[in-house]
Amino acid sequence: MLPLEDLLVLDLTRILTGPYCTMMLADFGADVIKIEPPAGDDTRQWGPPYLNGESAYYMSVNRNKRSIVLDFRESKDRDLFCDMVRQADVVVENYRPGTLARWDLDYPHLKSMNPKIILASISGFGATGPGLHRPGYDVVAQAMSGLMSVTGDGHGPVKAGFSVGDIGAGMWAAYGIMVALWARQRTGLGQWIDTSLYEALIAWQTYLASNYFATGEEPVPLGSAHPNIAPYQAIRAQDGYIVVACGNDALWAKMVDALKIPFGADPDYRTNADRVVHRERLIERLEKEVFAAKSVDHWLKRLADAGVPAAPIQSLKAVFSDPQVRARAMDVTVRHPLAGTIHQLGIPVKLSETPGAVRTPPPLLDEHRAEIIERFHPKPTD
Repeated sequence: MLPLEDLLVLDLTRILTGPYCTMMLADFGADVIKIEPPAGDDTRQWGPPYLNGESAYYMSVNRNKRSIVLDFRESKDRDLFCDMVRQADVVVENYRPGTLARWDLDYPHLKSMNPKIILASISGFGATGPGLHRPGYDVVAQAMSGLMSVTGDGHGPVKAGFSVGDIGAGMWAAYGIMVALWARQRTGLGQWIDTSLYEALIAWQTYLASNYFATGEEPVPLGSAHPNIAPYQAIRAQDGYIVVACGNDALWAKMVDALKIPFGADPDYRTNADRVVHRERLIERLEKEVFAAKSVDHWLKRLADAGVPAAPIQSLKAVFSDPQVRARAMDVTVRHPLAGTIHQLGIPVKLSETPGAVRTPPPLLDEHRAEIIERFHPKPTD
């Protein structure tokens, strides 16, 4: 039995953040009904690449769901949705704040239909405050949250390589839904969950924010380096880069011994605090006087033998060739009616007794209309 298989989720979301949230629930068995406008989720048209006309982007976050088209401009479709709400546990939406109220489908109206309903709203900046109508795009949230001010090597603003604001907000929403479901067991009542891309990225600042609170000093972009630890970054070797993570003084001592670092006893590098202060000079000397002499593979072996954390910088081709990825089932396949056999990312949370599963492919637009209508408006029997 999947742990969420008795949970009915109405998914009004599109693009990335909302579909990621609902996919997390669907992977563990929730019956997620993806309710799409007549044109479908925007990402159905996002490409290339396409697989036999199906968008790879869309298929990345919509597995294990069923699809029906509802046009909320039509009263009959709003009525059907209301009938669905009366039986549902959760509604997830990522419209601009205020949009659902125009259709009388905001939380007060949903609660009047079903006091147990949980509504999760994901937006760019939240449903309250002076910035609530700012555009909810990932790159905007990355810019305003401080993320882009600390990302890159100082040669101009750089965003993260994928949409961390969207995905982060989707994860926070899924977390909020689980908390609200647990609370409902005690109270018998649902509630409204309000989260945003902006807050998701601010919440992830953790030690950077704490450093700022403690000192009043603005953090700066350090490339792959860490503001509180050194060496803890990518270092150039003879044929590429290697990441070294000396998280404490004992690991630094092991690295000095294993690599025969000639300046290892220099008092400027004695403690982590010393190495952080002198980071720039330390990395320059490590690259020129040590790592430039040999290949990435050479240094990886030396460091591994010494028990010092180190890693190559892998491309996605290398990632999906990694035996560990296969062992952890992070590349799985499922059969799609049009695209054929497609690859999907695996489920990163492994439960020992009730694991999640990639059961069905991302749905075609309106694919499950008949069975969904039959569930909520069954035909009378003789």
